[in-house]
Amino acid sequence: MNKALLKPEIQKFIRKNLKTEISGLVLKGSPFPEVSSVEIATQISGLKTASRKLPTWFDTQNIYYPPKLNLEQTSSEITAKYKASLIKGKRIIDLTGGFGIDDYFFAENFKELIYCELNEELAKIAKHNFRLLGRNNIHIVAGDGLKTLENCDKSFDVIYADPARRNDQGGKVFKLAECLPNIPANLDLFFNKANRIVIKTSPLLDIKAGLTELIHVSKIHIVAVNNEVKELLWFMDKGFSGSPEIKTINFTKNRQEEFSGDIIDKPEISFSLPRNYLYEPNAAIMKSGLFGLLAEKTGAFKLQKNSHLFTSEKIIEFPGRKFKIIDVKDFKPSILKKEFKDEKANITTRNFPDSVAGLRKLLKIKEGGERYLFFTTNQENKKIVLDCRKL
Repeated sequence: MNKALLKPEIQKFIRKNLKTEISGLVLKGSPFPEVSSVEIATQISGLKTASRKLPTWFDTQNIYYPPKLNLEQTSSEITAKYKASLIKGKRIIDLTGGFGIDDYFFAENFKELIYCELNEELAKIAKHNFRLLGRNNIHIVAGDGLKTLENCDKSFDVIYADPARRNDQGGKVFKLAECLPNIPANLDLFFNKANRIVIKTSPLLDIKAGLTELIHVSKIHIVAVNNEVKELLWFMDKGFSGSPEIKTINFTKNRQEEFSGDIIDKPEISFSLPRNYLYEPNAAIMKSGLFGLLAEKTGAFKLQKNSHLFTSEKIIEFPGRKFKIIDVKDFKPSILKKEFKDEKANITTRNFPDSVAGLRKLLKIKEGGERYLFFTTNQENKKIVLDCRKL
């Protein structure tokens, strides 16, 4: 951590060049002898990321940013706030502190927080930033979180971890047992120290696979931002033996779309040919697989078992995108080519063999416009096109 980067004139230069092409700045070299152009570029890159992902950090002067990879792996402010709203108590330990975004918000709800981080440089950066941000109840440990937990004579209300999804060779892994730290192998230790364990995992982790590796899972939160799933949160409560609840939340610019249900609650789904309105569940619900419960609670009909599109006669409240169906067409390329040629439309495929790119090429459809075309399969297993307008 080069503290010279915090000098007022260098900080001013970094902010002034926020919109400057970074590669060009690096080639020009550093105007300051005490810092390199690469170090300046790292700070500018970090500030750019913070401007869209971490407003509290962006608005705070003299924040020190880590390399790009560390920032890519950290929570956004919106997801960190959400996590913090779910837990509280006297004492919490984070085994994988990272840049410290989650811990900044956790610390609001706990008297004491122990932050552990193997990367000593990252721990120094987090310590500096916590001090600037006024978080004085966070104790920094630059070391192995598992060893810290094992040697600690304290108990905790919550143990939190965001295991690294790369192995020692830098390759991506997907099973929790292959991540660092190995959560499944250390669950006995965790439950000796706390009654609640909260794990953040990649959105790519299969929910059924996760349930086979973990124990006492009471809740699974699927968190999406602007219809992109960002993380899965696994809540394990000591002694819990029931069926876990799945809660989905999608943060959009205008609202929060929430939907929840029991993982084993699978009511029978009613199917229908397309009616007046079409609905596409948000990404968090798509990940959850709670399609039967969604149909039951909203009163919508599913188009087909594998389409994951819904329809209704009258407009209804629905957690996802809503459309007015203008026309339903059979998928006959020779006819559709004439109708769609050089037309603008947004294309979505659900349970359909062709790709979006392939359909654009085949039917000569340009991207954009107010027209939305859904290529899918109906309950009679016929390939159809739903010509829609977004509501």
